[in-house]
Amino acid sequence: MSAETAPLRSFLFVPGDSEKKLAKVADSRADALILDLEDAVSESRKPAARALVSDFLAQHRGSGGPQLWVRMNPVDSPHALHDLAAVVAAGPAGIMVPKIDGPVDVVKVHHYLEALENAHGVEADSIRLLPVATETAVAPFRLGDFVSAHIPRLYGLTWGAEDLSAALGASTNLGPDGEWTQTYRIARSLMLMAARAAGVEPVETLYVDVRDGEGLSLSSQRARAEGFSGRIAIHPGQVDIINSAFTPTTEEVDFAARVVEAFEGDVGTVALDGKMLDAPHLAAARRVLALARSTH
Repeated sequence: MSAETAPLRSFLFVPGDSEKKLAKVADSRADALILDLEDAVSESRKPAARALVSDFLAQHRGSGGPQLWVRMNPVDSPHALHDLAAVVAAGPAGIMVPKIDGPVDVVKVHHYLEALENAHGVEADSIRLLPVATETAVAPFRLGDFVSAHIPRLYGLTWGAEDLSAALGASTNLGPDGEWTQTYRIARSLMLMAARAAGVEPVETLYVDVRDGEGLSLSSQRARAEGFSGRIAIHPGQVDIINSAFTPTTEEVDFAARVVEAFEGDVGTVALDGKMLDAPHLAAARRVLALARSTH
């Protein structure tokens, strides 16, 4: 993502086999919908879900609403190619790739998409990828490999604690204080650093308690302060809270505008409010302004 491209703030999961739930989210305020073909869909319902998701994409693509993404089944499952073949012709904005072991799995999906885009006359590399990069025991060790993988359609990375805890045989991923235990904090931090090192967006994982709006807001604000650019939602009621937390404040926008103005004239460093600023500060300011423009 370029420094002036606004990231997506909210990704709302929607079960791909539910006509009722799909109909309800068509005009969602989420920046993106993730039409789920994986965990939300039982084995027997996978074919029906593919058909529903393909129809939904065809009907709502380019409608001016949320971007439409699809969560496929794992690359090594018998469903993976069927999922991609069913949806590529309808031109989804992106594919979420779950339970990867590392960039090699994502590269494999990239090549599948190359062939399918070509076969269906879809613009090359137009379908982005968002891997869930910490859901297997080996995956966290390979996060740094995304820096050298050079996957052209990679939008960002996200992480997941539920499948990782299952892979580790853990009875919980939370401590007595309700916060992630050390193992999951490490995975989260490594994912954040890997995404930024690779020049793509770090997307925060879901917040399980859909009734706790205050907790979601505080957690999301902390995530943004740490460097995350957006978050996954599992309930429509979480979307506005996430959007608000990942939208720059008036004060932030004003300061960013002053930073950009201070750098006019092809200068490398500037002094502003008693602090020395250089290229990373300018890039951050441009991102803030791009996100502010995209939300008005």
